[in-house]
Parts: sequence; structure tokens; C-alpha cells
Amino acid sequence: MRIHFIAIGGSAMHNLALALHEAGHEISGSDDIIFEPSKSRLEAVGLLPLKMGWQPENIHSGIDVIILGMHAKPGNPELAKAQELGLKVSSYPEFLYEHSKHKTRVVIGGSHGKTTITSMILHVMHYHEKDIDFMVGAQLDGFDKMVHLTEQNDFMLLEGDEYLSSPIDPQSKFLHYKPHIALLSGIAWDHINVFPTFESYCAPFESFIDSIVAGGSLSYNQEDALLHEMVEKATNTIRKIAYTTPEAIIDNGLTYLETEEGPLPLEIFGKHNLNNLAGAKWVCQHMGIDALDFYEAISSFKGASKRLELIAKNNKTAIYKDFAHAPSKVKATTAAVKEQYPDRKLVVVLELHTYSSLDASFLKEYKNALAKADVGLVFYEPAVLAIKDRAPISDEVIKDAFNANTLQIATTTEGLAAFLRDLPLEGTVLLFMSSGNYGGTDFKALAQRVS
Repeated sequence: MRIHFIAIGGSAMHNLALALHEAGHEISGSDDIIFEPSKSRLEAVGLLPLKMGWQPENIHSGIDVIILGMHAKPGNPELAKAQELGLKVSSYPEFLYEHSKHKTRVVIGGSHGKTTITSMILHVMHYHEKDIDFMVGAQLDGFDKMVHLTEQNDFMLLEGDEYLSSPIDPQSKFLHYKPHIALLSGIAWDHINVFPTFESYCAPFESFIDSIVAGGSLSYNQEDALLHEMVEKATNTIRKIAYTTPEAIIDNGLTYLETEEGPLPLEIFGKHNLNNLAGAKWVCQHMGIDALDFYEAISSFKGASKRLELIAKNNKTAIYKDFAHAPSKVKATTAAVKEQYPDRKLVVVLELHTYSSLDASFLKEYKNALAKADVGLVFYEPAVLAIKDRAPISDEVIKDAFNANTLQIATTTEGLAAFLRDLPLEGTVLLFMSSGNYGGTDFKALAQRVS
């Protein structure tokens, strides 16, 4: 097939482009800006656009399908040309569904944990040399691409996102997939630019439960009261399987999972990750992996890229970085690190980077999110708000929202750098959380202070 990607540089988009290129399809693409690692990965196989920007001349009648990414706008010149020519335009979830129509589709959804759970399942399958098709939103050790498509594999594992499918398709991505095996990890309001009320955010999850193929299964986190109520009310004729956080102990900084065969040492830690593990175990069992084989494989799982990533560690200090910005994720990660290191001072640096997290009306959702931290600092750059013609947020508003009078605020990269420079690291766990880049913080230099 001849396939053109509008906004090829996105995380999922460029991985899909690489997978289709490897499968022998003729691929082209465009974007107005492409960041690393997408840029280097596309360039290595000759798929990096020669010129940045949108060129209608890229679009012609010889193209079989256009895959449209969320980074594009509804008035995109290439999209307009494709519509004028009557070409088929798909979002990537639509395309993945078409590819997997005759496969057993396994979809992992939820406001938090879905990338980790999907990665856990993929790790277990890879460990036991069971080849499956997949799409995962984060890089994983042992995999060069996070999209893998074949004709012969029976299973298609998909990370299911509730965000919009494309600029011209407002349907949540995971509603395209129609799973046979599904999981929901929990519901916590996010993406307020698209879902302005909590009720509007919940609606796609209700539709997702209804979209599961009749006779299929839904594993769900019973500890989420709202999700439990939603699942129990659903009338779809599916198996409903509740899971809870398994028992574990922490000994000398290591977490051991309690299993039928005795304590199992894990590379990961935190109640949220143990809860994720319980969900992944159920899904793997539905895919033919028994409990003992699951435990054998999961003991070597080190986590998905950017999820509670260890930057440096010695016997007195540890530095972690986590791709967490939503209130529920921030709270869970902070609590997990404090529980893992109860005798050390926990210092948390949280960057508010997204427009949702910087919305004054949404900030209250962060109440007590940093309660387990001994020292907390919130960093944001007013220039991000200025792009949207919004005024800076006062320190008092942020402190009130977090319910933390001692919270420190930094609004310049220099201020953040000074805080880190003056911070004593001995006897400390330093935790960074954001979907941004922390004002260009030099993590290599920080790591050298610990070595």
C-alpha cells in the first residue's frame, strides 16, 4: 500500500510508520516539527520529511490511505487536499482496528497505569517467546519499535487511550478497537481541554465497556469505587473480573510480591505498580499464560520508559524521574517512593507543564497530591501560559490548591537550578515528575553528584 502520514512525528504515529515501512509498504509523511527520538528513528530508514511543514503537493491520487495524527489541525492544507481528492483518511486507531479485525484484540485502558500494564503484558509474552501484534505508548527494553504488525499472529495488544482520535474524529481512540479482552485500571479526571466536566470524561469509559465484544471479558481495578460502580451497572454480556492490589513486603529497599510459591523479588515498587501487576496477570492468563509462568517473567520487568525511571542511586541517595502530571498519578508516585524509602527525606519537584494542569479551575484536583513529600517544589514557566494569553498563577493559588503552605514555587529555570544546586542530597530521595523537560535540568550532572 501507498500510505501517507500527516503529522508523522508523534510517538504512536512514527512507530506505526516504522512498522508499516518494515512490512514493505510505501510510506511518506509530513510534519511541522519533529523531536527526538522520532527524528533520528525516521531519518535512519529514510522516512524523515525532507522539508518541515505541510505541502499539498505531497497528496495525490496514488495514495491508498492517509493516516491523520492529532498534531495536525482540522484546516491542515494536506488534509484539505486529501478530502478534495476523495482519498481515504483514517486516524491511527481506525487503521489498527482494520489491521486487527480478524485477530483477538486485547485493549488496556484507564486514566493511569495503562502504559505500564500494556508493557508488563508485552514483557511477559516476549519472555515466553510468544509473538503478538502490539501498539504500546512507551519504549520498552528489548524492543526497537513499539508497534508490531503481522498477518499471522492471533493476538493484537493495544494501549487504549480515551483522548480524541484525530482532528476530524472526536471519538475516543479506544472506542475504535472493540476488544475481546479488556482491562480498565481506574478513572481520574484528565484532559480538561477536551472533557470540561468529570461527567463528560466518564462517558467514553462507559461506552468502552459497552464496546467490548459480547462474550468477552473485562478485568478492572475494584479499588476504584467509581469504576467498580460503572462496571457493575453495565449491561453488556461480558465476564467482569475484579482485581485488587496483591500483598507485598519491602525489605532493605526491595519489594517482594507474596505469591503461592513464596516471596518474589521485583524490579518495580509502589502500590500502584503492584495493582498494575495484578491486572496484567489476569490479562496474561486470558492470553494463555499461567500464574507461575507470569511470575517467572514479571520478576525481571524493570518498567516502561519514563515511568519511575532511576537516574542515580547509592546507599544514601536516590534520584527518580517519572512521566506523571495528572493529580492521581502524582499522588500515587509520591506515596510509592515514600513507602519504599520511609527513612529518607523525600524531595519532590513537580513541573506543571500541560495547559490542563495549569488551569486555575483544575488545580484544586492536586489537593494533598504531595502530602507524602517532606519538601515539595512546583515548577512552571509563565511563558507556557502566555502562549494562550493567560496570566501567571500566583504562589498563593498554587499552595491553596495543593493544600500545602510550605510548598515552594519556581517560575524560572534559574530558580529551579538554584534549588537543585543548594539541595543536600545525602539521606534524600529526589523525585521529579512531569511530562515536560524540567526547564532543561541537567540530569547527568545530578547523577554525578550521587556517584
